Amino acid sequence: MGFLEAIKTCFGKFMTFGGRARRSEFWWFCLLNFIIGCIPFVGWIWGLIVLIPSIAVGIRRLHDTGRSGWWYLLVLVPLVNLLLIYFFICDSQAGSNEYGENPKGM
Repeated sequence: MGFLEAIKTCFGKFMTFGGRARRSEFWWFCLLNFIIGCIPFVGWIWGLIVLIPSIAVGIRRLHDTGRSGWWYLLVLVPLVNLLLIYFFICDSQAGSNEYGENPKGM
């Protein structure tokens, strides 16, 4: 999945907390958020705009690795939230799982 396709998908599913999201979809969206977030003042506005879509894609990414979306609550615990980065880096769970088909199409 390319950059533009990932951004379109994230905004298209901005309130979809079910299903799965590929690594590329998640990380391209994170890159966009980081770049725009570095712009003074605009970063604050952008952060408010993408708050819900960021949570949604994070939960879908956890689903893709076979984990419950409740793991996303680790973002609230200092240092332990680094475990989320590991989860986000992990490869997709092969085949289908309880959250849907593998988005890679395997």
